[in-house]
Amino acid sequence: MENFITLTIDGVKVEVPAGTTVLEAAKKAGINIPTLCYLKDVNAIGACRMCVVNAGGRGLQAACVLPATDGMNVKTNTPEIRAYRKTLLELVLSNHDKKCLTCPRSTNCELQQLCRDLGVENGDAFAGAQNEYAIDDASPSIVRDNNKCILCRRCVAACKQQLVSVIGANDRGIDTHIACAFELGLDDVPCVSCGQCINVCPTGALTERDDTAKVWAALAD
Repeated sequence: MENFITLTIDGVKVEVPAGTTVLEAAKKAGINIPTLCYLKDVNAIGACRMCVVNAGGRGLQAACVLPATDGMNVKTNTPEIRAYRKTLLELVLSNHDKKCLTCPRSTNCELQQLCRDLGVENGDAFAGAQNEYAIDDASPSIVRDNNKCILCRRCVAACKQQLVSVIGANDRGIDTHIACAFELGLDDVPCVSCGQCINVCPTGALTERDDTAKVWAALAD
């Protein structure tokens, strides 16, 4: 027989099976907690910290990996938490290519939407040196632009789930980036072009190849 626990989230009491995370409990209670790296049943690593909540501990905790406990009292939307998330977004944008007008994911970008929700206007709060990466467009179907990558690792998890695992995190610290082994291009590794990495990417770091310009050129010839 399944055991159930009861907790309170933003004043709302909710009953969930034991072992449920605070993020999933909040969803059952109809409370939205923003996420970036989380992908249900695929990626729950608490890397982006966007889903942090106050559960009574010494500091804010990532709701996607925080087990709900009986009697827990969780706050998800205090001024402190909103300020934390805004600062987090500004840090992400400090090393992000913000050319949104020409980005294929503009208006359909999770990072962009969170910036709107939290009032991040230009992303220049922590302006400084940025990493620059060459765009990998050698694949016949996938274009990879690490200048727009936020290191959420959702693409890595999706690639692993497809039993392909041709991409992962290379280097460390500020130099960390998602790439293939030995910095090979996607056309030089056994990528099957399934497109699942594109499907789960929250930004424009992974997109489908667009040959519209070639079609127009052929029509004009």
